[in-house]
Amino acid sequence: MNKFVKDPVPIAVIGGSGAYHLLAEQSLGEEKKCQNIDTPYGKSAPIHQFNLNDFDFLFLSRHGETDYSLTAPFVNYRANIHALKECGVQRIIAWSGPGIINTAYKPGDFVVPHDIIDETRNRPTTFFDNTGVGFIRQSHPFCPQISEILHNVLHESAMPHHEKAVYACTEGPRLETPAEIRKLRILGADLVGMTLAPEAFLAREKEICYSPFCYLTNYAEGVKTRKFKKGELFEGMQTEEEKKKVDVSIQKFPQLIRAMFEILRREKRTCDCSEALRRYKNKGFLPPT
Repeated sequence: MNKFVKDPVPIAVIGGSGAYHLLAEQSLGEEKKCQNIDTPYGKSAPIHQFNLNDFDFLFLSRHGETDYSLTAPFVNYRANIHALKECGVQRIIAWSGPGIINTAYKPGDFVVPHDIIDETRNRPTTFFDNTGVGFIRQSHPFCPQISEILHNVLHESAMPHHEKAVYACTEGPRLETPAEIRKLRILGADLVGMTLAPEAFLAREKEICYSPFCYLTNYAEGVKTRKFKKGELFEGMQTEEEKKKVDVSIQKFPQLIRAMFEILRREKRTCDCSEALRRYKNKGFLPPT
């Protein structure tokens, strides 16, 4: 157990591109402490410990504390996931703001993806470099138990949402070309972003339950005809009306997370995520836990 926490903190939220707004607005509860954690993979992003309604959780902002200061390819995913595991985390809710490929989805909608296409190229993807460990099944790349809870919370909220989607993760930091989006559509992708891989796979290697919780920001390149607008976020890929819908969704995030916590604090883990490495432990390749 890392010295940062006195007792294990079983739940963490990894914040996406707008996370620093929530930190600035102090809308995540009472902050108890914050610290970068040294790991074998480098220093983690700052990890905040919050208390909300007598419930402690950890919060980590992938892209920066006060602004979008670190693009997706340069996030130290291994350090972040390792640090959370060291703090006793068993479950991660991963916030992400992808673009839309499938027009059945709209900007501002919430989505709980059920599958992922990894199109990243240059990121460290495993904790088990140069070993025989890591040959792990991915029939459910995201935790089905957390995903089901997210479905129920979103249904109760009456917010526009979708219970399934295939998320394609690209390398970045640039956005995709129209031809790349057409390719991803052929492959079956509904959404496109840059952050869930290798994050989800690293969490599975640590036997942590991990589920993305997405709010949709814009249509991907070529999906809708949009003129270039200099000096704006997405350079014109998002209309003013779409931006308003996205802002509403971001403001709803703390409320939805609170509802999630009320369920997660009562429910024990019933999924298979915690047994992902059982075969290697049985063979003595990894220590038992």
